Amino acid sequence: MAGPRVLAANVVRAVPRIGARSHVMTASATASLLRLSAQAGRARLSLTRAPRHCLRVASYSSSAGGAASSPPPPSTLNSSRPATIEVNGKTYTTDEWFNVPQTVLALTGRKLHLQKDHPVAITRQIIESKFSTATYKRYNEFDPVVSTIENFDSLGFPPDHVGRARSDTYYINETTLLRTHTSAHEAELFRASASDGYLISADVYRRDEVDRSHYPVFHQMEGARVWDRTKVPNGDVVAAIYADLAKLPTHDVKVEDPNPPHHPERNPLQSGHHSPEEAEAIAAHLKRSLELMVVEIFTRAKQAAARQDPNYVDEPLRVRWVEAYFPFTSPSWELEVYYQGDWLEVLGCGVSKQELFINADQPQQLGWAFGIGLERIAMLLFQIPDIRLFWSKDERFLSQFTGVQDNLDKLKRFVPFSKYPACWKDVSFWLRSTSAAGGNTAVANVHDFHENDLMEVVREVAGDVVEDVQLKDQFTHPKTGRKSMCYRINYRSLEKTLTNEEANDFHERVRQGLAEKLGVELR
Repeated sequence: MAGPRVLAANVVRAVPRIGARSHVMTASATASLLRLSAQAGRARLSLTRAPRHCLRVASYSSSAGGAASSPPPPSTLNSSRPATIEVNGKTYTTDEWFNVPQTVLALTGRKLHLQKDHPVAITRQIIESKFSTATYKRYNEFDPVVSTIENFDSLGFPPDHVGRARSDTYYINETTLLRTHTSAHEAELFRASASDGYLISADVYRRDEVDRSHYPVFHQMEGARVWDRTKVPNGDVVAAIYADLAKLPTHDVKVEDPNPPHHPERNPLQSGHHSPEEAEAIAAHLKRSLELMVVEIFTRAKQAAARQDPNYVDEPLRVRWVEAYFPFTSPSWELEVYYQGDWLEVLGCGVSKQELFINADQPQQLGWAFGIGLERIAMLLFQIPDIRLFWSKDERFLSQFTGVQDNLDKLKRFVPFSKYPACWKDVSFWLRSTSAAGGNTAVANVHDFHENDLMEVVREVAGDVVEDVQLKDQFTHPKTGRKSMCYRINYRSLEKTLTNEEANDFHERVRQGLAEKLGVELR
């Protein structure tokens, strides 16, 4: 399923720095990491929140998301675009919509979710282990290049949805892009109807801010379970669903679920398509299935903590269901887990909107879907404090997980190895006076300032050397109406200590890149 965009939350910055004196995180450091991961998850879920991770958590979102203006015209960022590009052995022609930097293209073949013993791959394996291969077919190798029809139109995204904007999405040309959520493949799987359920895991791409929990490439998993009214015994789909529910294992974890199965205003039934009994049966099967998955994840997280921390205090796991809104499910829920003192949002899910089946020429089917972000879960499972680490090729990182996929009982928390200091520098500039963002609302501009464009310039110049970028100040001149902005860029390598001269070199190239590509006036 898809959902609106996802990586734009205000992320807690008080996260333990890599290289704290002790190799074992303190309780306060762990709490900070959990808060960071929770914020990251809330931002990225498309059966996550608001526009970008569409049925993204894999793509589910808890808010409807705001409307966006029509996709903006080409920007100055593609002034040196190539005529063609190659992605995973296939050649694509670009046009004026092209906005994919080489640093992102270089990651399209990494596929961390398939890399042996990588934390993302281990997380995928743990989730998959709770869904029978007899029912849920795996799809782990879909190509990341999709059409706008697959990514947006097939899921009912309106033409002016913010997720279509070039400020949010990486376009190869006007009709081709790097998928923003795994839900881009949903319509074809529903149409093919090759199994009673499926799991998709894949790399997805979004233009976003720079900090410890956001990266332009990340990984999602979504799943769905389907029943066909014409194939169940006696056509009784409710009885068939409960029969399948009875086959699932049980668990002894306390579950809080205080709300009714559906509510006419808060969490409506699809009354034109489902009876109350059908919706309630689907919800019961959905909740048991996902509870079993979450229990598995957090039981392994607790076991890893107990193996490494002699002072670890175990506490009973608690989960709760919270009513939610997602564009492609109704009723909808988020599943939260109480872990180490915090309620953490883990995933989004719900009863699939019947329009999705109808549009896929399978009107007789009905079922549920969920979405989950793999990095977000891996950060919690392994206590990894910085999303950049997932892309590191440093053996000090990768060697810590060797052999885990062959024996999940070897799973252990990440032990920080770097002790490199941060070096922050500010950049201030005036926005162009001809842009609406710069204070002139009377003159239309071919490309207004968007913060994601600034983030792209920083990433293109300095790559993973930048830990985060934060807006520190903005000022509008009382006479001219021009706007000045100041951003603080925190340079910190994961692999070496940056000298002040190296940081200065990166920073000067960032400044020049902002002036050349965004047309700002440096101060």
